[in-house]
Amino acid sequence: MDRFADRLRAAPQSRLQRAGAAEALALAREFARRAQLAEFPGAEPREMPDAGMFAAADQVTVAGRDLALVLKTEEEVAEAVRLVQEAQRRAGV
Repeated sequence: MDRFADRLRAAPQSRLQRAGAAEALALAREFARRAQLAEFPGAEPREMPDAGMFAAADQVTVAGRDLALVLKTEEEVAEAVRLVQEAQRRAGV
């Protein structure tokens, strides 16, 4: 997750506009959703707002760290890693 965020921060604006920022925001939103469901079962998760392409890396970092605090099994960790890898591939960074 941190490596993906660092690559986003170093990416040119054109790459962020093409796919990088959208993929990062989608990943951050999914991480936030999963963390909220784990912390507050039964409550409707709130959607992380779009803070702009230059904030996407920070949103991934914050949401990823929140999720890491509530993951309980190796399978959950592996799934989170897989989501990061897929987002990074789609983002092209």
